[in-house]
This record gives sequence, structure tokens and C-alpha cells, in this order.
Amino acid sequence: MVKRVLMIAYHFPPLQGSSGIQRTLRFAQHLPQFGWQPIILTANTKAYENVNSAQLSEVIDQVSVYRSFALDTARHLSILKRYPRILAVPDRWITWWLGSIPKGLYLIRTLKPDVIWSTFPIATAHLIGYTLSRITGLPWVTDFRDPMVQPDYPPNPLVYRSYQWIEQQAIRYSAHTIVTTPGTKKDYIQRFPTIPESRFRLIENGYDELSFSGVLPQQRAQQGKQLILIHSGIIYSSERDPTLFFEALSDLLREKRVSSDSLKIILRATYNDNYLQQLIKRYEIESIVSLAPPISYKEAIAEMLSADGLLILQASNCNNQIPAKLYEYLRAQRPILALTDPAGDTAQKLQNLGINTIV
Repeated sequence: MVKRVLMIAYHFPPLQGSSGIQRTLRFAQHLPQFGWQPIILTANTKAYENVNSAQLSEVIDQVSVYRSFALDTARHLSILKRYPRILAVPDRWITWWLGSIPKGLYLIRTLKPDVIWSTFPIATAHLIGYTLSRITGLPWVTDFRDPMVQPDYPPNPLVYRSYQWIEQQAIRYSAHTIVTTPGTKKDYIQRFPTIPESRFRLIENGYDELSFSGVLPQQRAQQGKQLILIHSGIIYSSERDPTLFFEALSDLLREKRVSSDSLKIILRATYNDNYLQQLIKRYEIESIVSLAPPISYKEAIAEMLSADGLLILQASNCNNQIPAKLYEYLRAQRPILALTDPAGDTAQKLQNLGINTIV
């Protein structure tokens, strides 16, 4: 007998720029093999700042996608790029909660799902799951792609308290809590000692072989001695701050140990270009480091396959996290340079696979 799951996820095609899309998308694609019919409840496309319809074709026939009203406070409710903080608690997409409760109740009444599943980030997704579960009595499964509350995150006190409350409700009321790394599972078990350990489940991120099928490495315009390193995806100013990396590159340039003829570093789709451009200029490394715009998922995979090496940036304040892109890097089978804390889960994953290029 086929069962149904109502999957609440902000990150879903045609949104572009988040690896979180892949987790929900692949769950939805493969769950039917195990007797589960996915029902996707996501945000309307107006809430997305960047869209690309390329992956919409991967939403196969048995996946029903429903979109509810949502605005981005920073773009739609601000005046001169300023807005009251209360309009972005727990996040800038709190309006999605307003649109999703009636839509979710309608879907539950008409399609009769057996379970509700929601994924963080975005925090509002868990708030929607919590509300629908409490109203209907349906079991709720919470998916944490990242830990929600950390000692110094979120930095804003009001947002921190809202995250803390949502996280507590998620752990208390969910039938199961899914995490993506061993460190996060250990952390939650320690922080919530009254919750049975059996409620916490580890399902790592990964890659889908279908995404790589038929994708060929890009043709290199310049062959020879130039080493090309790629970082594909968001670079945060704290959690993935490349300042020390840039400082080292500046030293190498000054000592003439590298040049534009021997090294090229491409930072693809960072979504933090202004900050990074200032750093690149400060350290005078424009000749070897360049910023590149977002491209389609297939094109990004092709670029990974053609690189001489792939960069991972992950600070020690994210030791319980593993960037989702790392699994795609592993499938690309290119050398990996990891700029991360050797004690963290990212380094441990690499070390377990015999990869020791970690700084």
C-alpha cells in the first residue's frame, strides 16, 4: 500500500544557488521506490532571488509540487533596503508560514498524507511543520541539514531565541529527527538528554549518479602548466572565510612561486562577491583569483570534472557540518584541497577516505 508524505521545503527547483535543493529533490525522486508518494509544499517562485528552470524537468510525474504565498522581507517589505527586524523572525521568509498553513491544511484534508516532513534551513519550514502537525495530529519528521542553534549562531539575540524555541519544539514533538553528520547527532543527543537516542537518525548527504550521467568534462581553453582550482558554491564571510587562504596566495605571488601562467582559482557562484572582491583587491591577487557567476547544475558538475583540483572551505565554527558539495566533489574524483579544522566532521570524512590534503 502506497503511503504519502507531505514534504515542506523552501529550497526546491527552480531556486538556484543552494545545494539543499538536491537533498529534497533526490528524496522526492527516490521515495516512490520505497512505497512513499511525495507531496511537495514549497514557496512560490516570487520568494526566490535567483531561479533556473533547468532542474524542473527532474521533478518526475509522481511528485506533486504545490507552492504557497511567500515573500522575501529583504526584497519585498523593505524601504530603502531597511526593514524592521520583527518582519524577519525567524527568517526573511516568515510570510511563507502565513501562506503554507491554509495550503498545508487543504493538502492534508484532500490528499491525506501519513506523515509530515520538513527540512532546515529555512527555519520557517520547521515552523510550518510544527503548526500543521499540532493542528492535525499527524506524525512529524524533522530534517536538519545543519545544526540549528550553536553557541554563537544566530548572532542576533531575537533571531537566536526564535531559533532556540523552534529547535526545541522540533526535537520534542517530532517522531524522528534526521541529521546529516555524526557531530550533529552527538551534539543533539547531549543537548537533549531526555529524548531517546533512537529518535535521532543519521542520513548523510550524497550525490545522485543520474546527475553525472552523460556529463563530460569541459574542454580546457588553455592546456599546459596552469593549475585550475575550483570552489563551487556559497562562500560565507565567517563560516567559509577565505582570508588566510588569500593571504597565503598573496605571499606566493610576491615570492614569485606562482603566477597567472601557473595558477588559476575560480570561485563559482559565491553569492558574496562584493565582500570577496574587496579581499581579492586587498591582497592583490586579481591575476590568479576570479569570481564567476552561477551556472546550471549540470554545467557546475562539468566544471568540477574538468578542474585540476576542488576547494573546500569550512571553518571550525562548523565542525559539526559537512558541505553538501563535498559529496559531489568526491564523485567528480578530482583532487581535493580542504581548508578546514582537522578535528571537524569535514576533515574526518576526507581522512576516512584516505584524503589528507587538509590545511
